[in-house]
Amino acid sequence: MEEWVVNADGCSPPSWSGNPMLKVSYQGEPGAYSESAALDFFGRNVALLPCASFESAFDAVENGYADRAVIPIENSLAGTIHKNYDLLLQHEKLHIVGEIDLRIRHCLLGLEGVELRDVKRVLSHPMALAQCNKYLEEHNFIREVTYDTAGSAKILREKNLRDAAAVASERAAELYALRILAEDIEDESENYTRFLVLSKQAYLPPSDSQSKTSIAFSLKNTAGALFKALSVFALRDIDLTKMESRHLYTLGDDKVPETLKSARRWKYLFYLDFAASLADESAKNALRHLSEIAPFIRVLGSYRRSTTS
Repeated sequence: MEEWVVNADGCSPPSWSGNPMLKVSYQGEPGAYSESAALDFFGRNVALLPCASFESAFDAVENGYADRAVIPIENSLAGTIHKNYDLLLQHEKLHIVGEIDLRIRHCLLGLEGVELRDVKRVLSHPMALAQCNKYLEEHNFIREVTYDTAGSAKILREKNLRDAAAVASERAAELYALRILAEDIEDESENYTRFLVLSKQAYLPPSDSQSKTSIAFSLKNTAGALFKALSVFALRDIDLTKMESRHLYTLGDDKVPETLKSARRWKYLFYLDFAASLADESAKNALRHLSEIAPFIRVLGSYRRSTTS
């Protein structure tokens, strides 16, 4: 496994060439949960590309620095990462080709010699802090937001913060030579994050119960429009596994598809996952039917369902 160091501009390009390993970008420092998800999906024979932001991880694939990106999309406790839904729509050349459900086990990490009673403040990504809300409230810790879970562990080490701790993974503790002050501090043991695998090449999975498809679509503001849109799947016994709505203003003028730009006030885009491959005739017929109702549709990807890690 090869790792490249993140820089302020986004992702560090490879300093060598000719390596046959698959290159995978992700947001965060080495030791981030996104890195664990990438290793879980691809195995250890990959070149990992840490990126400073989610957008940089998307761009790395689009610009040829990476072959795949692994991006978190939702957590079972803290909810959806809405920004990444927006990025999926903005990066038209990328397709969802896989997903990973990763069990998230948060640890409280500190420098060697630091005891729990010494800790006054806790650093981590806002999602991780939200997932450990009960534990942090019980100990009355001051919360400080950082860009990444593993990044908070790195900051702790680099700045020698002896009154602080970081919420991060056991792997981050090993990488940054920190001690584990507490384990499994998340609010619920059933704490999973769903990650998407992105590629420039679309994938058509087999037509069976283990396949999924993700789409985005808009609707006219007319009575019964959403009911009619969802009915195209119900009529064909296609199970809907997730649905999100996003206000079009969240995308910004330069990111909204041309067909959606006029009169955006109080208009919404719908993100939908359904349990079928685009190889299924029923799925193709459902999308044809939906196109008669929806002025805008984009297929984000068809892929295999995750097997829980």
